This record gives sequence, C-alpha cells and structure tokens, in this order.
Amino acid sequence: MKRALTALAAAAVAGAGVLTAASPGSAEVAARPKPTVVLVHGAFEDASAWTPVTRRLLAEHYPVIAPAVPLRGVAADVASLQGVLDAVPGPKILVGHSYGGLLISELAGRTADVRALVYAAAFIPEAGETAGQLNAQFPGSLIGPATTHAVGPELFVNAASYPALFAAGLPELDTAVAAAGQRPILAAAFDEKITATAPAGIRKYALVATRDQAIPPAAERFEARRAHASITEVDSPHAIASAAPGAVVDAIHRATR
Repeated sequence: MKRALTALAAAAVAGAGVLTAASPGSAEVAARPKPTVVLVHGAFEDASAWTPVTRRLLAEHYPVIAPAVPLRGVAADVASLQGVLDAVPGPKILVGHSYGGLLISELAGRTADVRALVYAAAFIPEAGETAGQLNAQFPGSLIGPATTHAVGPELFVNAASYPALFAAGLPELDTAVAAAGQRPILAAAFDEKITATAPAGIRKYALVATRDQAIPPAAERFEARRAHASITEVDSPHAIASAAPGAVVDAIHRATR
C-alpha cells in the first residue's frame, strides 16, 4: 500500500510542472520544482474546507494533497498523516488550519524535507501544551458548552452556533452546508498534549484571523510571535480558507521562496 502511495505521489509531483519565474529573468527560480503543499484541516471539518485554496494552487500547477484527518486525537492523527507524508517525495510545505496546527507542528520534526510551515488561523503549540490550554489563555473564544454538544465521546458544533464560530460574513447557505457536513472530533483531543515543538530551523508563517471567534486572535498572535513566525493579519473569521483564500495562497507563495 505504501509503495502504491509513493508511486501516486511521485506521479503527482512529476505532472505538476515547474515554478514559473518569480520575477522576469529569474531562470533559476523558473527551473525549480514546486514543493508539494499538504493542507491539514482542523476539527469539525474535512478536506473540502480547503477547496478555494486547493483550486488556486492547482491552477498554479502546485502538487497538492489535502488528506482526511481522522480527528481521533493528536497522537492518532499524527500517526495517520505520517504515512501520507512519508509517501510524498521531495520538498513539502505543511499548512495547518485550527487544530491542524497542532498536527503540523508535531509532524515537522519527524518528516523528511519539510521546508516551511504555514499556520492559517491555527494553534502553534510548544511541547507539553494542549489545544484547550492554548484556547483558554486569552478571552474571545465562543467554543464551549453553549455552542457545542457531545454524542458519546465525540464533540459537535451546534448548527445554530456554526456561523458565529466559524464563518461570520460568509454566505448563509454555504455555512449551513458546512455545518450539516461537519465531522466530529473526540472531545479528549483538546486535552491531549503535543510531544514536540516544531523545529526552530523550519521557517514559519502565521495568518491571524482578526475576526476569529473559535481561536482568539490574541492567542494566534501570541503563539505566532513566540514561534518567531512571519505574521500576516487578515480580516477574516475562523474559516480563513473560505473567507480569504488569496491570503492563504500568498502565505504559501512566501513559504516556497
């Protein structure tokens, strides 16, 4: 199975073409193969949350993978994604949204040829921290008993709360579709500690969503500064890939240079 994944990933990279010149006359940049962009979604969503970003990247001939995250907890999700990443040859840019920031931080130090990390309205943890701990450090998150409900061990966002938490300002029907198709996460995942800080030698870029009501913008800003990430503030709700796909793609462009 792993051999088949490797072959598929290699074919995707080979068919993706090469980087167009970043500036006129830049032959060296033009000949440089593009890294594979790995888009890691967060809690309560699936890979379709990245669709506006994925479309733009594919139009620019980037090789892109947007894997399904099981949402079973940090260790289980990292293990699942590790197999996907190990099948991707060549340089990689890891992009995480929300809870996905925990996962790319953990994966960065154990995956070959990770060139940069992009945190899009995402957690940027250090070893020993949890998502719940990070989200409680600053006021402003609406995630809690009033906006979520549990079905057994799994946590869902209430349909009526989904627009405020994730997508304020986005089309009502699109938000309703996302709420209807949300994927639950194990509630215990928010209390699971990450075991490794992303290596200091890997470049980091952070997008702070200034209208985020799932992760407080102050938390995103604090964690980005602590990680010495290059920070861009974006007028966006938590669903930044839908609300501001251009800003996400711009950050990826910077990460590939």
